[in-house]
Amino acid sequence: MGILNAVEGAMERWIDLAWSKVHPRQQQGAVVSILRRECDERALILERGRTVVPNSFTVELPRQSHARLAPEEPQLGLFLAHEVHRHAAEQGYSFAGPVAVDLRPAQEAVPGRFRILSRITPAATADRHRRP
Repeated sequence: MGILNAVEGAMERWIDLAWSKVHPRQQQGAVVSILRRECDERALILERGRTVVPNSFTVELPRQSHARLAPEEPQLGLFLAHEVHRHAAEQGYSFAGPVAVDLRPAQEAVPGRFRILSRITPAATADRHRRP
């Protein structure tokens, strides 16, 4: 268990460094908070003890920010998917398929702004940045 904690800590530090190239630390926390809020606000109660939440997320970034983060996109997607999984486990949520977080350039860029879109995607169609 100690090795897993060390690997997770190293990954978080690396992601913090990559994200800080583009955005202040507050914005990274804001992205994670919004992903959590998307789960909470879009939760579907199917039956007692089973609540399904979005598992497919798109983070739209200004084009310049996206270009800077492109080399780290797979790792950032995995990190953000891990944070969604962590929140879901704490809240007792479940998913319809694997969690995927994609970073994309925004069509209409507002400097310093990002947007997060979420949806519930069945297992057969979700395929990027998965976390089992």
